[in-house]
Amino acid sequence: MIRIGNASGFYGDRFTAWREMLDGGELDVLTGDYLAELTMLILGRDRLRDPDLGYAKTFLRQAETCLGTALDRGVRLVTNAGGLNPAGLAAAIEALAGRLGLPAKVGYVEGDVLPRADALTANAYLGAFGIAACLDAGADVVVTGRVTDASLVVGPAIARYGWRHDDLDELAGATVAGHLVECGAQVTGGNFSFFTELPDGGHRPGFPIAEVHPDGSAVLTKHPGTGGAVTVETVTAQLLYEVGGPAYLGPDVVTRLDTVTLHPDGPDRVRVTGVRGTLPPPTLKVGVNNLGGFRNSMTFVLCGLDIEAKAALVRGQIEEAVGTDGLEFTLARTDHPDAVDTEAASALLHVHLRDSDRTRAGRAFSAAAVELALASYPGCTLTTLPGDATPYGVFTADTLPQDEVAQVAVLPGGERVPIAPPVRTAPIRPDETASGGDAAVTGTTRRGALGELVGARSGDKGGDANLGVWARSDAGYAWLRGWLTVERLAELLPETAALTVRRYELPNLRAVNFVIEGLLGAGVAASTRFDPQAKALGELLRARIVDLPAVVAR
Repeated sequence: MIRIGNASGFYGDRFTAWREMLDGGELDVLTGDYLAELTMLILGRDRLRDPDLGYAKTFLRQAETCLGTALDRGVRLVTNAGGLNPAGLAAAIEALAGRLGLPAKVGYVEGDVLPRADALTANAYLGAFGIAACLDAGADVVVTGRVTDASLVVGPAIARYGWRHDDLDELAGATVAGHLVECGAQVTGGNFSFFTELPDGGHRPGFPIAEVHPDGSAVLTKHPGTGGAVTVETVTAQLLYEVGGPAYLGPDVVTRLDTVTLHPDGPDRVRVTGVRGTLPPPTLKVGVNNLGGFRNSMTFVLCGLDIEAKAALVRGQIEEAVGTDGLEFTLARTDHPDAVDTEAASALLHVHLRDSDRTRAGRAFSAAAVELALASYPGCTLTTLPGDATPYGVFTADTLPQDEVAQVAVLPGGERVPIAPPVRTAPIRPDETASGGDAAVTGTTRRGALGELVGARSGDKGGDANLGVWARSDAGYAWLRGWLTVERLAELLPETAALTVRRYELPNLRAVNFVIEGLLGAGVAASTRFDPQAKALGELLRARIVDLPAVVAR
């Protein structure tokens, strides 16, 4: 097997994780995922200021603390921290190694950055064979730009076992392993619905390891003595994160999530088997970021009586001062009747303004809000100071034929090796949705929070949100599968009622997954939603009080 660890799930993750993973036990490869849709926007703005930037600078500082250790222990480092400028980060790592007197061989993968005059950034999501080529050429460090997150694990597995494009099941198995570790501690108990059941209460989960075998099967684990836990449920939670239907599309393989089987394999060990793959699509996903304009926000505190009337007064005053275009008002009824302190008695009125005119969205708006302090509703106060507008981005997804993207592996010696796309592909066939509604558990019910019986994990995919819900027992799934329909979801989460919602069933995981189209508008960078990435959507659902079947144990 090949032991592949992860030390970063996003740009800003635990700085010391690289050191912890290298010191914690045996590894063959250590990966780091830094890229998300919002990150590409941040890196794009960085590169506007300085063309030499465009990569995750944090990784360079982390490498300074651990590159020597990795080389001494024969652990190879693979990261997508190259962002929009993998060549720049590779050169910076080589310079760092020179200053430290270390003989590091650095390779990188390029070709994902697309020349689009109408975009701030445009990146194709590349596959794993470029990473494998760099490792085959002896690279100690491999830097990429926008490869798929799972490719950071699939690439080293290809290099170890010599898989080819037609080894679909093996590639699919490694893709699942890559998806499971890509978000770091989120598979070892981080953000876990039942965190109170973890041995350390979820205090400081360790980072994960995937032991990938020649047939593509894997064991998920972590270093001994680290926090959190690796269980079938923590793995299920991450497997449901930011996915759509059972067909998980990738540039090298389509992975069938409805074939994944999870089994306990000892303490903090979960075996992942049975994964099947089908031919990849003829196109690559392309992520496009543009500047959408400027935004600003102010929040009013409405205390005591007449909350709705107070909010209406503010709305009328703000609209009269700056006009109605681009304004958005959200009243959060956080107030409680007969409260004994101000905070418990108060609601919050969030006022957002988006505009292409920076001046209107800036001080003209925030000053108009502040000017109401002595001329509006009784008890008028704000939680925000007047400030200038900030730019926001808009994310869209596109596709491009695989053979129109020139992926290149730049080997440690400087040789440039073209990476051919898959020879065989197959058109994308949308998964069938499932309606549910045939509940198999009937009888006595009791009132309780839905989360007593189910876990959930939610997240963002551009302007859409995904919400995966899993049951803790076979009986629980028999009830959940029939009971949690799209219609019932709309009752429990009214903000989804007017949107297109796709529902998929994953019986092998005792789970249903919902894709809620347009919940996040133009994406996280543009969203004014209180939870702009839908990270808390699953916990909101679990908190709803419903009729639970009394025969299903907690």
